[in-house]
Parts: sequence; structure tokens; C-alpha cells
Amino acid sequence: MNTPVAVVGAGPYGLSTAAHLRARGVPVRVFGRPMVSWRENMPAGMLLKSTPAASTIDAPQAGHTLQDFCDATGGRRYESDWDILPVETFVRYGEWFQERLVPDLEQVRVVSVDRRSGGYDRRSDGFELKLDSGEQFRARAVVVATGLTGFARLPRELAAAVPDGPSPTGPVSHSSQHRDLSVFAGRDVVVVGAGQSALESAVLLAESGARSVRVVARGRTAVGFGAPPDQQPRLRPETPFGNAWSLYAFTYYAGGFRHLPAPARRYLVRRVLGPLGAWWLRDRFVGRVQVTAGRRIVRARVEDGRPVLTLRAPDGRTGELAADHVLAATGYQVDLAAMDFLGQGLRTGVTVSGGGPRLDAGFGSSVPGLHFTGLPAAASFGPVMRFVCGTEFASRRVAEAVAR
Repeated sequence: MNTPVAVVGAGPYGLSTAAHLRARGVPVRVFGRPMVSWRENMPAGMLLKSTPAASTIDAPQAGHTLQDFCDATGGRRYESDWDILPVETFVRYGEWFQERLVPDLEQVRVVSVDRRSGGYDRRSDGFELKLDSGEQFRARAVVVATGLTGFARLPRELAAAVPDGPSPTGPVSHSSQHRDLSVFAGRDVVVVGAGQSALESAVLLAESGARSVRVVARGRTAVGFGAPPDQQPRLRPETPFGNAWSLYAFTYYAGGFRHLPAPARRYLVRRVLGPLGAWWLRDRFVGRVQVTAGRRIVRARVEDGRPVLTLRAPDGRTGELAADHVLAATGYQVDLAAMDFLGQGLRTGVTVSGGGPRLDAGFGSSVPGLHFTGLPAAASFGPVMRFVCGTEFASRRVAEAVAR
């Protein structure tokens, strides 16, 4: 039992899992920079779409909620559904959580994880890990909690225009590549997407001085925004995401989700809590951002350094749209190949179902001892795994399974 468990990642899911493992007396080593994706891959000035109730990182003991952080630091208290949480405040909360519950976090990168010799069906073999410090060590189990890292999705039509990939300084970028959107001041920017990331990025671009901002969305109607708290259906159960029976089931009975057929799980992860702006964003959006709805990008090219999109309407007609830059706020897609720190043998040994690794009730994959939590677990446990509040369901079960 002295062989540690390795937790790879120090965002909300990694920190929560590590805290629960430590509380059970399980030796654990945790790797990563705390809250790095939230700090470096979210634009300055961003506000969380999730409510304060959906933004607490689960801990094994009381005293570590978002409200506890606000009280301890003397800051504004975020507790009502009307309270909108800045990303900078959430990052500070995550760092506060880490300092108290995971103080021995090792801010080094895991270069590789491989199975010890002996085959993939013997739990006792454990894993060999190598760090960028040069250290190599053995772990009896590995929990992958790397968040969104490596999963940025770029539609193939846009990808064809930038063979070297999206770049924050090139003609096409992904929304995750920007921290400071003021670099686009005085420029014409097209934002591709219709979800919160796209709509809020568009607003922040306009507020940062972009000459023009246009959102291009595939939906046939104008982009949508959610209902404010006082307009939620009163005869439906409350959840951190709004009042609805379906949201209640996905939030509080996530364990049943993995028993659905794979096509149904894939569809629900994609559609439930899908593209929709926050209720508080509407007033900042209308009148500042142009919208081209019901158009699909069929081609993209770069002319004289400027991206040009060919858009197709539902009736088949096409037209072109040029800009100084295209920002793709097109979300994330789980891809085991992007987890290049996992050895090839490990990755090929992981059974995939519903768009992600097929996990058991303890978030264990088909490779014994290898667990996944956070976004990669959404294919097995549903859309709640895309949100911070999913740590309450996931972390306790991962820790229990690993401790056994």
C-alpha cells in the first residue's frame, strides 16, 4: 500500500480526487499546475455561465466550498443564482482549495505513463511514470484528470485552411488559445459557434475594441440565451443548471447514464446543456455583435493572410465572408490520441464507447488501475461531467474504487 496513486492534472477534478484519496489515507502524488487551463486558456473578463451552486469543488470535509473561500478571503460572497462569478475569482478559489487540501502538489509535467511489464490484465503490475524532471517512479493506479487539454475541436473545413493548425497569431485560432482578446482591437473578427464560449468571446471582442464582430452559427434561428432565475419553470425540480426533469436526472442520477446505449449517450452528451448563451449575456450581445445564422461553412481559405469562409444556406445558395481573423469557439472533443503522455499500449488497451473511454462504476477503464475523470468521463456518466459540480459525483467514487 506504500506505492502511491498518481493523479495527473490539477484542475477541479484532479484536486477534488486527490483530496478524497488523501482523506482515505491513500498515498497519492498529484502533478500539474493548479487551475492552469482556467487561468491561461480562458479570456480575461470571462464570467462563468454556471451558477455558484454549480461551481463548488467537492471536498471530503466541510469548509471548502466557494462560499467558504469568499468568507475566508473577505471577498464578495457568491451564493445566489443571480450572482455571476468571474473566472479570475474561480481561479483564486481553486488555488485556495489546493493550498489547503493538496499542499504537496508537484508542479511538474508527466511525460509518460506506461504499464509495467507483465501484461494488461494483472492489476498488481502497476504503472511506470516519467516526469519532465527526469524522475521515474511506480504507481499502483493512475487517475487522468487533465481537463480540456488537447481536446480543442476545429471543424475540418477550417482545419483545411490552416495545415499547421490554429494559432492565436494566425488567420484562424481556437477560443482556448486566447487570454487577452484586446489584441484584436481595430480588426474584423468572425466567431464560429453558438454556445456560451462563442457568444461571450464575441462580446468580449466587441468590448475590447474590435472593429466588427460577427457570429456564424449553423442553427436556422438566431442564437439563443437562457432564462433568468425568476423565469425558470416552477413546477419542475431545481438543479444547478435550471429547472427541468431531464437535468435533474442527469445531475443526481449520473450513475445510470452509462447503462444507456452508446449512440444515445453520445447524442445526449452533445445536445443536453448544448449551445446556449447565459441569460445575463443577452443585453451585452444585442446591438454589438452581428449574427449570421443558418449557414454552414463548406470551405475556408486564406488569401493575403485573411481568412475567407464559403457559407451555404439551407436552400443551397453559397456566399463568401472575409475577415481579419476567424476565432473558432467550436468546443472540445475527447480524443485518446491527444493524451500523448499515455503510452501507445495503454491507449490502444482502453475500450472506447459513446465518444470516450468506457468506464465502470468507479471510473475505471478497461485497463485495470487506469481511471478517467472530468470531461473524458462524460461519455459514461453524462453531461454533468463537463461542469465543476460533477466533482461531487465523480471524486468520491474514484477514491472509493482506488482505495479498494
